[in-house]
Amino acid sequence: VNYSFKASWLLLSITLNVFLLQIGQWHSEQGLSMERKLPSLNVTDTLFNTTLTITTILENPYVMLRANHQELEGNERYEGFCVDMLKELADTLKFKYRIRLVGDGVYGVSGANGTWTGMVGELISRKADLAVAALTITAEREKVIDFSKPFMTLGISIMYRVHIGRRPGYFSFLDPFSPGVWLFMLLAYLAVSCVLFLVARLTPFEWYNPHPCLKGRCSLLINQYSLGNSFWFPVGGFMQQGSTIAPRALSTRCVSGVWWAFTLIIISSYTANLAAFLTVQRMEVPIESVDDLADQTAIEYGTMHGGSTMTFFQNSRYQTYQRMWNFMYSKQPSVFVKSTEEGIARVLNSNYAYLLESTMNEYYRQRNCNLTQIGGLLDTKGYGIGMPLGSVYRDEFDLAILKLQEENRLEILKRKWWDGGKCPKEEDHRAKGLGMENIGGIFVVLVCGLLVAIFMAVLEFVWMLRHTPATELSMCEEMLRELQGIVLCQDSLQLRRRRGASMLRPQPLPLDERRARAAAASLSNGKLCTGTGLPEPLSHRLAQEAALVARGCSHIRICPECRRFQGIRVRPAGPPGASPTHSEESIEWENGTNNSEHE
Repeated sequence: VNYSFKASWLLLSITLNVFLLQIGQWHSEQGLSMERKLPSLNVTDTLFNTTLTITTILENPYVMLRANHQELEGNERYEGFCVDMLKELADTLKFKYRIRLVGDGVYGVSGANGTWTGMVGELISRKADLAVAALTITAEREKVIDFSKPFMTLGISIMYRVHIGRRPGYFSFLDPFSPGVWLFMLLAYLAVSCVLFLVARLTPFEWYNPHPCLKGRCSLLINQYSLGNSFWFPVGGFMQQGSTIAPRALSTRCVSGVWWAFTLIIISSYTANLAAFLTVQRMEVPIESVDDLADQTAIEYGTMHGGSTMTFFQNSRYQTYQRMWNFMYSKQPSVFVKSTEEGIARVLNSNYAYLLESTMNEYYRQRNCNLTQIGGLLDTKGYGIGMPLGSVYRDEFDLAILKLQEENRLEILKRKWWDGGKCPKEEDHRAKGLGMENIGGIFVVLVCGLLVAIFMAVLEFVWMLRHTPATELSMCEEMLRELQGIVLCQDSLQLRRRRGASMLRPQPLPLDERRARAAAASLSNGKLCTGTGLPEPLSHRLAQEAALVARGCSHIRICPECRRFQGIRVRPAGPPGASPTHSEESIEWENGTNNSEHE
């Protein structure tokens, strides 16, 4: 060992070359300078049955007063996550404790003269042995007090109130498309209908003869795309139900193909978005990240005064955070609050965003569905147990906290105090069943459509009666008879409405007419259809059918265009090797003559 002294016997330095660890130096002018913290000692026996003073602050859900705290005394007045964790540590390290609230009600910040307030100040002045609360571990605090291992990791987050859009209603099935899209779809339907009507009239391939078998009507041409059919055909394609109207010309097929492709994309897009719009309550948020918050001034934002979040923005070198700090520091009235409850009340009652730790943000969001978190975390840090600088209890508390984490005891405590809120978790995206409040509007549309159809049917019935020669029954009696037939489910076959005697029940057919009809039916495979010409007595029509059979026709077929009877018979064979020929005969209803045409 080498010692060096001055003449005045002042100790300058000591140099030891043995197994010792240098933790600091002492100077005659500067005094003691600690380079390292005191090594921990085996304090199990020291902590045993020792009563420690715990300083804390009221903060949900870490430390809270019980509902009946006025009837209780001592530590029993408090509850919360930190209180339960303190009980676990006391059971592990075998010590006793006494909880008291910090005098000034703040966590601790450094003043201009270097003094500290709040719980940090009480640890520095040795008024408390431990600070057990939501005390954030920061580099500035680490210089003046010691911290244990973090018992919870977190980060700064943004709390804002929820702006709910229009809730799902009876007509929510219209939400997948905006009103502008629905309007353009209507205009597209009208345009396609008009173009289809125009093209079908111009092209010669949409004009055809519906009665090629009728003599005197061979030059009659019709077009299936009337104005009504031109508007009905796109509806069938849009509803994916098709139509009995089939385009014949290339031009009308082009219009139809383009419309079908258009409806395919529209229907697919509508179906893909319908479920999302009906099951998800859409939320409108004017800001989505911290950058959006910093780039605007309409929404005020602030932190708790004297907390670690305020210190984070005050000391940050990041340009966005510096701009936010300048805004908060210069804003009048002040955007800083004294407690989290005050900040949440300000969020709910004004256009204000509150910056706080993510754990407290999660806790209050689960208990108030009008709150939401904007964006992710601004940083990553942890909560630790504060103790005076150089505390001999530090290592013991570190080991005890690690043990609680390994046994998952801290996670169990967190679930105990964080879960149980009335709001569902945001990460729960399971599909929910649709109720009448979601799709009730389509039922309203269906009922309205049915009522309109019934009303139109009544109008058509009245219109038909007014343009039909008067019968023996009045209009009300006709309506009553039709309703009676509907109720009794009578056969859907009736005679054409005529005057007086024509409304009577028809007489049975004579025997010869029934035989002729049976013979014609047997040779035509049972297909008996009337023509499209002028109406004739049934006896004359059956006589003509029987005439085809009597002339030796082997078969009676029906023209596919005009649905008229045609008789087919085989002619004698021609030269050897030639195939038999057929002849077709059709009856002209107008004059009763037969027309033969060879195939």
